[in-house]
Amino acid sequence: MSWGTELWDQFDNLEKHTQWGIDILEKYIKFVKERTEIELSYAKQLRNLSKKYQPKKNSKEEEEYKYTSCKAFISTLNEMNDYAGQHEVISENMASQIIVDLARYVQELKQERKSNFHDGRKAQQHIETCWKQLESSKRRFERDCKEADRAQQYFEKMDADINVTKADVEKARQQAQIRHQMAEDSKADYSSILQKFNHEQHEYYHTHIPNIFQKIQEMEERRIVRMGESMKTYAEVDRQVIPIIGKCLDGIVKAAESIDQKNDSQLVIEAYKSGFEPPGDIEFEDYTQPMKRTVSDNSLSNSRGEGKPDLKFGGKSKGKLWPFIKKNKPPPPPPASASPSAVPNGPQSPKQQKEPLSHRFNEFMTSKPKIHCFRSLKRGGATPEDFSNLPPEQRRKKLQQKVDELNKEIQKEMDQRDAITKMKDVYLKNPQMGDPASLDHKLAEVSQNIEKLRLETQKFEAWLAEVEGRLPARNEQARRQSGLYDSQNPPTVNNCAQDRESSPDGSYTEEQNQESEVKVLATDFDDEFDDEEPLPAIGTCKALYTFEGQNEGTISVVEGETLYVIEEDKGDGWTRIRRNEDEEGYVPTSYVEVCLDKNAKDS
Repeated sequence: MSWGTELWDQFDNLEKHTQWGIDILEKYIKFVKERTEIELSYAKQLRNLSKKYQPKKNSKEEEEYKYTSCKAFISTLNEMNDYAGQHEVISENMASQIIVDLARYVQELKQERKSNFHDGRKAQQHIETCWKQLESSKRRFERDCKEADRAQQYFEKMDADINVTKADVEKARQQAQIRHQMAEDSKADYSSILQKFNHEQHEYYHTHIPNIFQKIQEMEERRIVRMGESMKTYAEVDRQVIPIIGKCLDGIVKAAESIDQKNDSQLVIEAYKSGFEPPGDIEFEDYTQPMKRTVSDNSLSNSRGEGKPDLKFGGKSKGKLWPFIKKNKPPPPPPASASPSAVPNGPQSPKQQKEPLSHRFNEFMTSKPKIHCFRSLKRGGATPEDFSNLPPEQRRKKLQQKVDELNKEIQKEMDQRDAITKMKDVYLKNPQMGDPASLDHKLAEVSQNIEKLRLETQKFEAWLAEVEGRLPARNEQARRQSGLYDSQNPPTVNNCAQDRESSPDGSYTEEQNQESEVKVLATDFDDEFDDEEPLPAIGTCKALYTFEGQNEGTISVVEGETLYVIEEDKGDGWTRIRRNEDEEGYVPTSYVEVCLDKNAKDS
């Protein structure tokens, strides 16, 4: 099967067909090129999508991605980023292995096709020239033969005419001979050209054209094979990235399998746990039986006479006065704290005497917290340095995070110091590289920064230890020996120290931790205050709810218990009571029903 023998007369059609083949190849190249553009666009969109949903650095959103489900989502985004990279690889490989090669091959193919058809046209023009020569010699031979016949006829006519002279007859005979000779020459020339044309024609149809068409056929077959190979490469480029894409998808599946709902639930507990106890039950308030002051007066007289031995509750340390300062009154619970977590040891916002529970709740919701010292006023409401405004568990986490950050900064500064020291050693060994003395200032600055960071770390570690219950209260001697916080927090007792403390119902105030810096062991001062004159009782009170006084300056009471009132509420929400001569403290006014002695009130 050869185009040279089968298609010897289809030169024009073969020229059109080969041009169509090149057009198909160029169309395929354009298809692959558009595919690479699609792959690049798809990869870009995937990368933008992954970047769009990545958490922003140093933002609250980044802290929320600590849950396993969010980590799995981050892993999915990262895998999608790698997935996009594989589509970029597809685009690059198709461009380099298909588009570039085929574009170069198309140029070579066009040149080869042009050369082959040029040879074909040249052979075609040659045979056409031979044909024209043959036709020209044939016409000349025909013309000469006709001229010879006319000359012969004219000679015979002249020879037969008796009136014509002999000279005219001889002239006609010579002209006839000349024409006959010219006809013979034209015949010979025509015969020669005919033989030559037949030879050229045979060569054209049996040698030149088959060879040229065979080359064109081979060229076309190579084009077809090359196109098939390109299609295989096209599929192979996709196939090469399938394992990596499979790994990306496996990574997404692995990330999904790593989600631990229990761990996420535990993280929610760690993130929002306050460390408080839930409030107790609210007692029924019976308004059908009015209070009788006579009963309270009798209770007062009975309690004064008989209640001392029977009312003893708790240890001696709760009622002991603080050294150096007046008995501290714990701050009132924050009015805005109406949630159950704000009152760990009792009912939520219990009512005062003769005041409805709804009125008390509205007062809590609408009133604003007080500023208890100038230090909190100076801060302008910002978060305190020791995070004392947070619940215990959250405060511990924040302090631990701060300690870790400071340790990282210390390590960074130490690495910088080591680098400067090494550079200084190099300068000492090679003075031409630099002056060692020029690094002394920088080295001293780094060392000073390290010392500041260490002091800062010790300060936060001390606060952390106090929160975790690992730091004992410091006595006066330890306070004099430790200069850790002298620059930031003077050890002298000020009004803020008397005015700020964790509220007994579990809420935390801004200056909560300031008291811890001046706390001393009460047992060291028991003997100094044993002889202090107790305050006189001005009335009695009955505990409406159980209250566990866990903070300094408070006292625990049991529901229904009757105690002495030694200092009424001054408007801060606390009443000072006494159980016996050795045990006294503050309780929330809303937790007790107070009955003041009339004579004591008048005096």
